[in-house]
Amino acid sequence: MAYFDSASSVPLHPVARQALLAALDEGWADPARLHREGRRARMLLDAARETAAEAAGCRPDELVFTSSGTRAVYDGMAGALAGRRRSGRHLLVSAVEHSCVLQSAAAHAADGGTVEEVGVDRTGRVDAGRYAGALRADTALACLQSANHEVGTEQPVAEVAEACRGAGVPLLVDAAQSLAWRPVDGGWSLLTASAHKWGGPPGVGLLAVRKGVRFAPRGPADERESGRAPGFPNIPAVLAAAASLRAVRQEAEGEAVRLRALVDRIRARVPEVVPDVEVVGDPVRRLPHLVTFSCLYVDGEALLHGLDRRGFSVSSGSSCTASTLVPSHVLRAMGVLSEGNVRVSLPAGTAAEDVERFLAVLPDTVGEVRGRLGAPLPGEEATSPAGAGRGASGAASATGPDAASAAPGVPAPERAPADGAERAGAGRAPAERAEPAEGAAPEAAGAEGPGAEEPALTVDALGRRCPIPVIELAKVIGEVPDGALVAVLADDEAARLDIPAWCAMRDQEYAGERPAERGAVYLVRRRA
Repeated sequence: MAYFDSASSVPLHPVARQALLAALDEGWADPARLHREGRRARMLLDAARETAAEAAGCRPDELVFTSSGTRAVYDGMAGALAGRRRSGRHLLVSAVEHSCVLQSAAAHAADGGTVEEVGVDRTGRVDAGRYAGALRADTALACLQSANHEVGTEQPVAEVAEACRGAGVPLLVDAAQSLAWRPVDGGWSLLTASAHKWGGPPGVGLLAVRKGVRFAPRGPADERESGRAPGFPNIPAVLAAAASLRAVRQEAEGEAVRLRALVDRIRARVPEVVPDVEVVGDPVRRLPHLVTFSCLYVDGEALLHGLDRRGFSVSSGSSCTASTLVPSHVLRAMGVLSEGNVRVSLPAGTAAEDVERFLAVLPDTVGEVRGRLGAPLPGEEATSPAGAGRGASGAASATGPDAASAAPGVPAPERAPADGAERAGAGRAPAERAEPAEGAAPEAAGAEGPGAEEPALTVDALGRRCPIPVIELAKVIGEVPDGALVAVLADDEAARLDIPAWCAMRDQEYAGERPAERGAVYLVRRRA
């Protein structure tokens, strides 16, 4: 089995394992005590702190160990916001931050603060000038990740840190994905990281707070870890985390060059062997080991199961929101295709042969998922003359939950649900042309309303998850005249992202969105 999900977690580094086992015998005592065992434990804890601080680029007395990277973010944001409460309650974050940063921001807003998100371009990168322009006199804290966890794009931390310094605003940097490769550039004020991202044990996070930053720890505090991380420290885990961080840093320069070449191979080869793929993220300013791509007409969960059966462990979309029905907030902020999303993050030591095997099995895996979903073959969309093709009077098929028979080319629904096709709505039969579709407001469907253009055809995809609404749109777009509108009624949030993305990939015009009693109506104008 080839493990290609190191952005989620990395197996324990051999150095970490060795340090952990040794510290279990030496570092079990209370480091706050003055007896011999306590002094030995304190010595090990101080050594770990010095090692981690050197890697982070800060002083040892500026760094504390927390119970996780998420805990470090929560405590860092809460403490900085509380310490600068008199300066204001405005919090500035990028739209592609890790979910733990956005969750902390939501808690701040619920407590009466204000939160502002700075958008990104299609590569997932923040514009430093735009970020600087969003700083205000009442900004208490700014947050910017060093590199994105989903698409690998590196952020302009040094430029943003300079702007924050000029405005007198502390900058918190989430360095969970990049700290294993190099220190974070620029004059950041607070920094967080997570040991299991670089091969340390889970349950260890880093929080660095520069001297001079106004910081007020929230919640009960004790004498440990400068009052910022109360409780008895897990010295064996902390020592293993620090030792493995030093070890991976020593290997990082050479391994980064090697993995970057393998990722370049994936970025170049995937669009060649798989039709209708969008590779996302910055092609140059990125982490060396990570690449993300989205496959049109593919359900991400089904694709992951297919790759898993073929011996490859990858992830899809946001690893922290993969269990929800909401598309990745990162892909949404970028405005790129979300369906059929695959994140490949190569761990250190990945063999070139494993990458070639992945590239060999990917086309058939994608093809199988598309076949189960009844997706059109490449070149089939938007090619039929108006009025030709499927259905009486050239009417398009509209999807609906009460349909009784399967569409041509769509297999009957007795598949294994684990493939994800049943969950995505594959095998559901097309219904009659909507008049407009049930559930659409009259204005939304274009049937009535002042100035509302009448769609030539409406696809009812209520109750069906992407990529089914996009697949049905692709099947019928060629049945309307050039310049005519097709309306897609859908209640899957992913349609808001994937239908415009399909239009961009197919040179069709996305004409906007209209409200409906249930879901929304997405309008597409055919361009021959």
